[in-house]
Formats: sequence, C-alpha cells, structure tokens
Amino acid sequence: MVDHNPDPTPRAASGQAPADGERVAKALARAGVASRREVERLIAAGRVALNGKVLDTPAVKVARGDLLTVDGALVGEAEPTRVWRYHKPTGLVTTHRDPKGRATVFEHLPEHLPRVISVGRLDLNSEGLLLLTNDGGLARALELPANGLVRRYRARARGHVTQARLDELKRGLTVEGVRYGPIEASLDKAKEGPQGANLWITLTLTEGKNREVRRVLEALGLIVNRLIRLSYGPFQLGTLGVGEVEEVGPRVIREQLAAHIAAESLPSGARSTAAVAPVRRAASGKADSVNADSGNASDPAARSVRRGAPSREAARSGARPGRPARPPAGGESEKPKAAAKTEYKPGWAKPKKRASRPPAKGASAARPAKPLGPGKSPGRGAPKPGR
Repeated sequence: MVDHNPDPTPRAASGQAPADGERVAKALARAGVASRREVERLIAAGRVALNGKVLDTPAVKVARGDLLTVDGALVGEAEPTRVWRYHKPTGLVTTHRDPKGRATVFEHLPEHLPRVISVGRLDLNSEGLLLLTNDGGLARALELPANGLVRRYRARARGHVTQARLDELKRGLTVEGVRYGPIEASLDKAKEGPQGANLWITLTLTEGKNREVRRVLEALGLIVNRLIRLSYGPFQLGTLGVGEVEEVGPRVIREQLAAHIAAESLPSGARSTAAVAPVRRAASGKADSVNADSGNASDPAARSVRRGAPSREAARSGARPGRPARPPAGGESEKPKAAAKTEYKPGWAKPKKRASRPPAKGASAARPAKPLGPGKSPGRGAPKPGR
C-alpha cells in the first residue's frame, strides 16, 4: 500500500519542520537582501546556503537560530520595516547593476542608507517619486495591481488631443496586444507652438505596467517628452528636492502599510529623519562627499556653525552672535561705568525743553548794532541811524 502524503511541499532542509519558520525567499526579502523574485534567482544560481548546505529550491523554511548565507556572507536578523521617499532625477536607471554601464539610482543614494529595494521602477527618462524600502515583501505587495494602489503622473506631451478622447481611457486600452486597465486623464494645459501643441496631462492609474503611460499616450498620437510621478499610494512627492531622500516615519508606516507588513516587522516609535541631499557613491563603495571641515552643506554641524549657533564655550561665557563675551570674574579690574542714561522705549514721548519767557509788553527788544564805517565811532547818547 502506497503511503500518500497530502502535503505536496518538498521537505525542508535538515532540522527544518514544515510548519515552523518562514520561506527562505520571504526571510531574505524581509532582511533586505533582495525581492522574493530575485531571491529565487539567487537560489537557482546556487548562491544561497542554509546551515552550510547550498539550496536548490525556494521551498525551504527558515527557523529561528538557522544560519542563512548569501555568497558566503551571513544574513543577520531582519530589522523593522523602513520606507524612504526618493525624488528620482532623469538619467538614472532603477536597477542595482546595469549591464550597459549606465548610472543607477542606487549609486546616487546617500552612503548611510542600508541596502534598499525600489517599489516599482521609473525608466531612464522619467522622474519623480520613487519609494525605497528594506522589506522586499512590502515592495512586492505595493507593486501588485491587486492591491489597487493609486499612482499619479503628470506628463508633458506634444500633439493634439481632446478631453473627450482622454475620457475614453477610463474603459481601458489595448496597445500591441497588451491590455491596460482604466486610466483617468485630464488635460491641464495646452499651448500651441511652431511644432504643434505642448500639452500637460495628469493621469491616475492603479497598474503601473512597464512604460504604461508613455505607450498609452503614444497610442493617442502624442509624444511624451517629460514624465513625473507625483504620488504612489498614500505617499506624495510634495516639495522633496530633486535627488533628495526622506525617510517615512514609523507611525505613518503603521497607519498606512500595516496590512502589507508582518506584525513582527512593524516599526515602533514616531521619529523620522529629515531629507538628505544626494551623494554619489564611488566605485570603491565610499561616497564622494565633502567633509564638514571643507563646508559640507548636508552636515548638521556645519549648518549650525553657519547659522551662528553659539558653541559650548561661548554659552558658558554668555556670548551671543554679534555680542562680546562677558569679562572673566576676578583678575582685571573693571572699568568705571558711565552714568546710566534714561532709556526711552518706542512710543514714549521724550520731555521737551522749556521755552524762554516772552518779553514784557512795551519793552523793546534789543536790536543788534549796525557796523560803522572806518574811522567813525558812535558818540554817547547819539541817535541811532534811521531815527
């Protein structure tokens, strides 16, 4: 009699109970190594080992205490889920390694960031909001069209189109055998030029297939020459500068993404970091940045010095920006202080000087004597000229 095993899942590696732990692909994705799909490729290439045994299938579960390595490097415990907003500029490819040698997004991220994964992609000539996370499982969940996360874009295109034609996209469109779901598009601005109309169009969709916006607008006879992603799900591009990275606070992650994150991976606290300017990573792995001594604008200490923040020594001496420090106690004798002057606050009226009394009635005011000619002297009691 053949013993039928109702569980078709292959048995796990030595020491692994099928009902214990989590799948190796999920464990590596949560640890920020790669997405689940990329982990499956790593396993197929023989680069993943569990307790010293190279894996040849992703149908293996990892329990607490197991040693998991990728390319011989030990994978540590998964840290809480973190998410960043990144303003991707044009000219960067959204990949970790580009076979054509083009500049990538991950080469231009700040040095202090851990290994992160992008949520979806933006092509070489697209710009705007790109979400980054250290949780591969979250990245995959946010990318799935079934979750219905809204993506909003603003496109500048050349050509002619009417709002009625754009409204037809709400029913979906098939382009070269690829079916695209409903898209809401609104014509924001149209300006006629020598080579046709220059249009600005806002588009809202939930799928995010490869080059979806460009292909749909090209099917309407438009040529897209600029494409900006404004939002992805609950996250907005806002005023984030080009190339800047800003971490999303733990409280926002718990409120907005708890349904897509394992309970043990939810972050605690409520603090997030401020936006960080872009820093290009050199091939050696070190950032080509300028230290604080040479005036790095992104360094907090350098910013505080430029803003005139007093140092500790200055604070002890009572110095303030633009004011002299207090003299040391004892030692030199203090100079005698001048008599205190009455201070008048704005709006107070200063006392006016008393005016001299007017002369009594009938008294003639003294007139100044007119100069006499040379050799003449006025006699005593002589009448004054003009009388």
